[in-house]
Parts: sequence; structure tokens; C-alpha cells
Amino acid sequence: MNAKNELVEFNGEVDHVHLLVDISPDIAPSKLVNTLKTISTRMIRKKYAEYLKPFYWKPVFWTEAYFVTSSGGAPLETLKEYIKHQNTPES
Repeated sequence: MNAKNELVEFNGEVDHVHLLVDISPDIAPSKLVNTLKTISTRMIRKKYAEYLKPFYWKPVFWTEAYFVTSSGGAPLETLKEYIKHQNTPES
């Protein structure tokens, strides 16, 4: 996997999201997460300002929590499938 700084896979659940991101090793994961949360907050607040006003009166939209791990050499397709099926209950 060559680091191209790109979003490879995304899936959202009710209370969190799963991202598979290909980033350069010189980018700190904490910096990436902070940037994604900051930009997405601005976009969501701009687009849904009136709807969100009664619910989100503080400047904080996301929690400070996040989880990051490396792929550990797992095949990219396996990781993509895992993320795609995160909101699908197992049969």
C-alpha cells in the first residue's frame, strides 16, 4: 500500500464511523483524526445549523475518543469488506 493520503473505505454507524485511510507515515494519526473531526464538524454545522441548534449548543460535536490501528499486513480487500459490513448484523 503506497501512502497517497486517501480515504480507501468508509462506513458509518449510528454512533461512530469506520475509515480505512492510506496515509503517509509522516502524518500523525492523531493529527489526521483531529483534522477530520474539525472539518466535518464545520461542514455539518453549516449545512444543518437550524436543525442542530437545539441539540448542539456547545462548540464540541465529536467526542475526543478515537481508535487507530495499522493494517498489520492484512489484505486490503479483507479490510474493505470488514468496514463495509460493520453495520450489517451477522446472520
